[in-house]
Amino acid sequence: MIDIKLIRENPELVKENIKKKFQEDKLPLVDKVKKLDETWRKQKYRVDELRSERNKISQEINKAKKAKDEKLAKELIKQAKDIPEEIKKLEEKSDKLSIEIRKIMMQIPNIIHKSVPIGKNDKENKEIKKYGKPKKFNFEVKSHVEIGESLGLLDFDTSADVSGNGFYFIKGELALLNMALINFARDFMVKKGFQYVEPPLMIKKEVLDGVYSTEEIDAMAYKVEGEDLYLIATSEHPLIGQFITKTLQKKTLPVLQTGYSMCFRKEIGSHGIDEKGIYRTHQFNKQEMIVICEPEDSYKWYDDMLKASVEIFKALEIPFRVLECCSGDLADLKAKSCDLEAWSPRRNEYFEITSLTNMEEAQARRLGIKINNGQKNYYAHTLNNTVIATSRALVAILENNQQKDGSIKIPKALHKYTGFKEIKPKKS
Repeated sequence: MIDIKLIRENPELVKENIKKKFQEDKLPLVDKVKKLDETWRKQKYRVDELRSERNKISQEINKAKKAKDEKLAKELIKQAKDIPEEIKKLEEKSDKLSIEIRKIMMQIPNIIHKSVPIGKNDKENKEIKKYGKPKKFNFEVKSHVEIGESLGLLDFDTSADVSGNGFYFIKGELALLNMALINFARDFMVKKGFQYVEPPLMIKKEVLDGVYSTEEIDAMAYKVEGEDLYLIATSEHPLIGQFITKTLQKKTLPVLQTGYSMCFRKEIGSHGIDEKGIYRTHQFNKQEMIVICEPEDSYKWYDDMLKASVEIFKALEIPFRVLECCSGDLADLKAKSCDLEAWSPRRNEYFEITSLTNMEEAQARRLGIKINNGQKNYYAHTLNNTVIATSRALVAILENNQQKDGSIKIPKALHKYTGFKEIKPKKS
């Protein structure tokens, strides 16, 4: 959520930003909220006037009583009688206006960083750099589904019977490899100075509204029936949610946390879920990292978080590339974002494995997360980045490390976590 001062002082800048994101349907919101804000400020000014008038009359009543001028005192009391009711009515109107203004403000996209390339959608994202070379295979490459099923380590048919599409049973060495990725990610981030946290798997609507746009909530979030709770889509949400309405002391910053959790997503929309596969599912494992910091430090942390992602996937020996997200591919809260994409030899293309975002103060403003520097309070900047979404990392490892005999080589960085160096086909 942007600062309403931007709309008061420079509405054209806000409109231009909306155009850069190709959301022209939202342009009328700027003028609408500007008018509502003007009405709200007039009402607030009138309430302040009435309070001042009431205080002035109260002082005059006291003077009249001291002077034993009962007639004047009665007249003044009569004048003051209707003021509280008028204040109450105006405050009720102002409260309704505030709710309406906030609702509209939450639909207006964050101001994108000046470095963000302009483009309509993810097809216009800009490649920054490639790492590693895709392998050349002298045999027919299998998909992760074919590999997992042939090894007896992925079961989609039983999970469809038990839970429906978008779920899977993961077994044996592949399940151990999944846990190895989680443990590797945890240790990597702890060595980087991040505190390890295991958060709740459900959050309240108030927190969800602060971390997600309305569109994302509708498309992603599972509501717990009869409760003010939603299943989390990523550990970022409860990690950031810990600090809702809190004012952090400057000396305690930056907040560096990494959290592991199961994640749950409806995945309603253009992508949908995999009919069979573990790339896009309703439930998955993910290690996340968050940073809460001083505004002037947020892009330093953005660069550091990107470097960490590059280190991780280099260590996993997966060919990948970094993409800068264009303006039209940024969700409304994002000021700047980039993705890491791994190579799929089966599909002969790259696919998303991690996403890094700087939300600047937009998320903190929605959640009320501030910093006190000893002189004043101001909004923090918040960043988040996927450390590892294990299902997507597994897709990359299975496809890139498959061998002609059907075995799968395990990246060296994971050997100490798995206890084995390869997954071998079962002997019939």
